[in-house]
Amino acid sequence: MLQHPRPVFAALRDDSDEVAAVRQDTAGAIVWLAGIATILATASTVRDDVLIDGSLFAVWAFLAGGLYGFVLYFAVGKLLHVSLRRLGGRGSFRRARHLLAFAAAPIALALLVYWPVRMAIYGENLFRTGGADGRGVGPVVAWLFYGFVAWAVVLLVVGVRTVHGWTWSRSLAGVAFTATIGGALAVAVSLLHALG
Repeated sequence: MLQHPRPVFAALRDDSDEVAAVRQDTAGAIVWLAGIATILATASTVRDDVLIDGSLFAVWAFLAGGLYGFVLYFAVGKLLHVSLRRLGGRGSFRRARHLLAFAAAPIALALLVYWPVRMAIYGENLFRTGGADGRGVGPVVAWLFYGFVAWAVVLLVVGVRTVHGWTWSRSLAGVAFTATIGGALAVAVSLLHALG
């Protein structure tokens, strides 16, 4: 997937129940790992609570990350499906979700490559307010995670183009439309939360 994504995405054209059932477990594992990697990026103050030790933090990351991954899998998958349908795509909601899941492979890879290195450098200070990761090159290293996110977005564009046989501009428009709607919804939820 990470080295030669086109054949993987081309296989998504077959959306029969039997084939989709075979790839469902792989898609689910990628989504779960990507969710954990993403939730860790938002956990800069979780260890401020003295009741949360290393073991409880690991359980929290596993469960919250999995839940976060699957909520995004269905919500963003639906947005992607609607966006692609608006541009003339004929695929199913399931295929849009699988496309999104396989495109998220770089974010799942970040859990195995990026986060262990970052945790080894900063230790438990990584998830505490005022830890050593907030000084020097710490913020730069923190932004490296978004390189994995950008890689996933590029894979999503490649996937849309491969699955639907579209031009680059049409594929980019489908992903951009999804991102715009998703971003607008995220801002709306944040504003409602701030006002409430």
